[in-house]
Amino acid sequence: MVGRPESKRKALWTAGGTVLVLAVWTLAARAVGSELILPSPLAVFRSLLFLSFSAKFLPAVLGSMARVALSLSLAVPAALAVGLLAGLDSRFRAFVKPFFAIVGATPVLSIILIALLWFGQEGTPVFAAFLMVFPVAAQSVIAGVASADTRLLEACEAYGLTRIERIRHLYLPSLTPYLLAGFRSGLSLCWKVVVAAEVLAQPARSLGARMQSAKAQLETTELFAWTAATVILAAATDGLFAVVLRAGSRHGIVPPAFKGARDAA
Repeated sequence: MVGRPESKRKALWTAGGTVLVLAVWTLAARAVGSELILPSPLAVFRSLLFLSFSAKFLPAVLGSMARVALSLSLAVPAALAVGLLAGLDSRFRAFVKPFFAIVGATPVLSIILIALLWFGQEGTPVFAAFLMVFPVAAQSVIAGVASADTRLLEACEAYGLTRIERIRHLYLPSLTPYLLAGFRSGLSLCWKVVVAAEVLAQPARSLGARMQSAKAQLETTELFAWTAATVILAAATDGLFAVVLRAGSRHGIVPPAFKGARDAA
């Protein structure tokens, strides 16, 4: 019961921030006086409503969603495996550290352009998103392994548990909150990278390709509408993941250690 007033206050602050952004946007659009440069929120909403009933909307949405899902389905298991190994073995952690550093320092645009040479239109968004999400999730797993209770580790050693048993009973429960946090961060990042790669790669049935087409035809309002659709989809998937986490927490599936990160969202 104590958390409900706090949740209501957060919702009010969120609503207030949204209203302020829309008000500033509306005033800026009126000051500019040209929809070619800055369309108003109302014009963008009308365009988005029109697009949502057009034949090109659903294929673009489903195409981008499929690429996001594929990227995550490749990145998260790989991050779990590599992060677990790196967390347990300092030599392997030192071995993969340069890779994480290089990927983290490389501009996303460079990765997309290189991927275009290797994977073409369809594979570029998936590869680029994988390469961006994988290090983030892997480093979260490494942090989770490092957070394992040393007293429990000593108990595992005292009872002679094997490496597999330690992973199952100690490390996996310890790293699960970190993996979930890494997945959630990776989900938002994945949407950004996938759509950015689609803008350059121009794969069929994609939000990025629709944005590029609107920009080429100087349809600024439509460009904003496709952007708004992407933001809404990213927020919706993040919200859905948060709902799943809350349900998992109530049923004891999500560890209590993740409660703080879940509530902060």
